[in-house]
Amino acid sequence: MTASQAKKELMRRALEIDPTVHVGKDGVDENLNNEVVQQLKKRRLIKVKVLNNAEADTKTVAEEIAAATGSVIVDVRGGVIILTDKRTWDSQCQKKSDN
Repeated sequence: MTASQAKKELMRRALEIDPTVHVGKDGVDENLNNEVVQQLKKRRLIKVKVLNNAEADTKTVAEEIAAATGSVIVDVRGGVIILTDKRTWDSQCQKKSDN
């Protein structure tokens, strides 16, 4: 499976989940990064909601979180970031399409 196919599959799965982490005016800090790591361990695919009162834009927040947690950015749209852990991303990319 190519990276674009893996991204489509993960985005399809993300449609069914709600944001579990919210970024507010405090921005990205150690507590937020720890929460993202814990959520990724539990769910492997999460949504992060960047609230309107956040100082940084959504793309910058996504890059900061991904760098600090070792996660992979699946997509950034509006104020929502979809993240997955590295292992899930690698396994999705290695799947062979039998269709």
